[in-house]
Amino acid sequence: MFHLLLLSAALLGAYLFLTRTLFRSSRCEGNAAMTGKTVIITGGNTGIGKATALHLAKRGARVVLACRNREKAERAMAEIQQETGSANVLFMQLDLASLKSVRCFSERFLQTESRLDLLINNAGLVADGRTEDGFGIEFGVNHLGHFLLTYLLVERLKEAGGGRVVTVSSMAYRWGRVDPDALAVNRHLGTGRYSWQFFQAYCNSKLCNMLFTHELAKRLKGSNVSCYSVHPGNRK
Repeated sequence: MFHLLLLSAALLGAYLFLTRTLFRSSRCEGNAAMTGKTVIITGGNTGIGKATALHLAKRGARVVLACRNREKAERAMAEIQQETGSANVLFMQLDLASLKSVRCFSERFLQTESRLDLLINNAGLVADGRTEDGFGIEFGVNHLGHFLLTYLLVERLKEAGGGRVVTVSSMAYRWGRVDPDALAVNRHLGTGRYSWQFFQAYCNSKLCNMLFTHELAKRLKGSNVSCYSVHPGNRK
């Protein structure tokens, strides 16, 4: 009986901790008009990305859903268009697990879109495996693909005046660690057979997001581009 009570208390404590930190809910209170502004959202066909796309479309933005799965993206696009009445929601294929795909997406966007005001690096996953280029899947998708995407599009962000780069990280970065020497040799942030090992690699990738944002902000200091790394649910 004592052990059951102890387990129940531990589970309750874990639940309270998670709901007040990682899974704390919030509500976007911004209502500034986005008419005339263009936004890219990676992974904009589901979850946080789709909710963000819906909100920005309601505010008048031209929203580009940068997604791997065409069928899911087109379904999300139709749903957003139906709910908002906006005709300025479009899909461009992007597979962050392929650096070739990132380059092709960027080239197509720069050829077809005259401006970029907001880049939201949202897509992410918890999984094991390798990318097309041989990197760990979490390193490649959660960080490296977004790193290259931002690099290829940053000049267009500068042209817009007041451009922003928002990278969706997580409070999980606090448990992350990156060994540059091991990363150079293994080309991944962690691997293994068990879910906790995948989650550790995820934490490591979120730390990469944070470090990337801080370094990008320093390098763009004095320009008109602002950089942010956010944990979903936090009101900052």
